[in-house]
Amino acid sequence: MNALPSLRASFLWVSLFAISMGFLESAVVVYLRQLYYPEGFDFPLNLIHESVAITEFLREIATILMLVSVGWIVGRNGAQRFAWFLYSFAIWDIFYYVFLYLLLGWPQSLATWDVLFLVPIMWVGPVWGPVFVALLMILLSSLMLHIDSKGERSWPDSKGWTLLISGSFLVILSWVWEYGAFLLAQYPDQGWTVFLCSPCQQEAGGQFVPQRIYSEIYLPGILLILGGIVRLYLGRKTGPK
Repeated sequence: MNALPSLRASFLWVSLFAISMGFLESAVVVYLRQLYYPEGFDFPLNLIHESVAITEFLREIATILMLVSVGWIVGRNGAQRFAWFLYSFAIWDIFYYVFLYLLLGWPQSLATWDVLFLVPIMWVGPVWGPVFVALLMILLSSLMLHIDSKGERSWPDSKGWTLLISGSFLVILSWVWEYGAFLLAQYPDQGWTVFLCSPCQQEAGGQFVPQRIYSEIYLPGILLILGGIVRLYLGRKTGPK
């Protein structure tokens, strides 16, 4: 009887945290763009001091750890903790763009290109890409929490995990493929070790301009993720919780 009110309260407080975190993240970007992109953000990227680049890299890792911590604190079991992590990540990501638009008028549209992540190399794509993935994360996490509140099996089974993980891999691959290929072409003598070379990535980032959306990789990934969500819904009353 008390599960639903508790779940609603958790949604409220986790949402407030994630929205606030989205504003904090957007505020950092406002400062960085004032320093390095006073005329507006665009590709190729302006070179920044190596210490700032390392700080940004570590800040993104810290962001993930913060979201993991929220999931761990709020959740009462593994499924809940994972679901709350996904939910807080998605809300943070969406409101990051909402606040950037309110503060800077950017992005101009969902088709605007952005640097999505920096670990282990730069991810790039139009804004609609991560926003759509965030909506799927909200759908999956809400479904998991709803199923868990009814005492049914809320973890995906092995085939469900295969769909979700392989789909996520393809989506990420669509965002790193072009820049990864560019890095390898710029530093052919370094081979795969170029992905661990921070100065190489700094220099390459100052020359790289994304040319296309790898929808042939992104869309199958999205379909696999949707398949994992559907499989979880259909199998929720079978097996152990």
